[in-house]
Amino acid sequence: MTDRSRGSRRPVDRPRRAALDVLTAVRVDDAYANLVLPQVLRKHRLEGRDAALATELASGAIRMHGLYDPVIDACLTKPRLQPEVRDVLRLGVHQLLSMRVPDHAAISTSVDLVRASVGQGPAGLVNAVLRKVSREDLDAWVAAVAPERTRDLRGHLAVAQSHPRWVVDALAAALGADDGLEELLAADNAAPRVTLVARPGLADVTELEAAGGTRTSRSPYGVVLDGGDPAAIPAVAEGRAGVQDEGSQLVALAMTDAPIEGRDERWLDLCAGPGGKAALLASLAAQRGAVLVANERQPHRAALVASAMRSVPARAVRVVAGDGVRPAWVPGTFDRVLVDAPCSGLGALRRRPESRWRRTPEDLDVLVTLQRALLDAAVESVRPGGVVVYATCSPVLAETTGVVEAVLAGRDDTVEVDRFQLWPHRDGTDAMFAARLRRRALV
Repeated sequence: MTDRSRGSRRPVDRPRRAALDVLTAVRVDDAYANLVLPQVLRKHRLEGRDAALATELASGAIRMHGLYDPVIDACLTKPRLQPEVRDVLRLGVHQLLSMRVPDHAAISTSVDLVRASVGQGPAGLVNAVLRKVSREDLDAWVAAVAPERTRDLRGHLAVAQSHPRWVVDALAAALGADDGLEELLAADNAAPRVTLVARPGLADVTELEAAGGTRTSRSPYGVVLDGGDPAAIPAVAEGRAGVQDEGSQLVALAMTDAPIEGRDERWLDLCAGPGGKAALLASLAAQRGAVLVANERQPHRAALVASAMRSVPARAVRVVAGDGVRPAWVPGTFDRVLVDAPCSGLGALRRRPESRWRRTPEDLDVLVTLQRALLDAAVESVRPGGVVVYATCSPVLAETTGVVEAVLAGRDDTVEVDRFQLWPHRDGTDAMFAARLRRRALV
């Protein structure tokens, strides 16, 4: 059934239709926006400015609905609203409050969109709600629907910056104070720039610079792409380079750069999927005469790891599918181990707009139990004198220092060497945590 046959007066523009498709997939199928978005863009044949518009609409509406929903509800006379209609309204509110879209265009295109996707019935409601929203700007609406800032700062920021309150509390605890909290939450809501990694021995940063990139400040292999499609760069298309946040690059380098004594030829990535860090590790291993075992529990994710290795010399890597908690190899097999543990992902909220709404405090209990088991298995896997790097893309204390301290408390053969915590508002990276541990050498 076409848009016109559903009663639309005008054809719905493709970027807005694509954005709605993304919201629907996230809501109905529990899809990840960053994964479904490329498929939707291809389906609607969107490129350039149209693709950028669809991306901003979808990501912004998903990310900010913790603010937009109270605004929408304040404009309703009846509390109940079809989910499909709410999705259209979120897109409309995002255009009115957070984009430079003229009010008349945001409202009329939203009415066209709801007619085409739902039917004529809710068109009047969408028109009325968005006209009410358009009468005030973003600051006025925040003042109207959020708790008073001076009375409840975190509650105010939870609404104003569209984060669940428990996430705000957890991030504040990780920061150590409310100082910097607003900047962190705002950074979570800013679309990150695309960062590439030139895999050593396969590509050079100068090649990526020539494609329009700028070198990162901390990783010697990182380049920030100023624009365009990364897949159009030959080095990326061929697997000699990849898309990888600078924080993730620094985590991998924390393992490879740690000084160790004696043998240095057997490396392990215990939780390797989907393969970004493993590909960087394997390319470095190839240069240093080492071999990386890239382990991933789920076979389909192990296949993604293998795909990421397509340009790495075969002699430098072996991809295996196995349980990292109960590894098949002999204890003490490896000289260096990375355990990039499954986590809440609260350090990468700017990349995964829906994840803040899917996680709950109860999830942490399950994750922390797994994280401790994986770190303990990693220590068992490394030889005395070797190094283990424990990392998460979460700054939450229970998942970071809490895990490290709990594992160290249960062992007398391992010590912590150092740790670091990165932040998007301070470092321009995802909020990656890493701790380096060393297993004591036998006396």
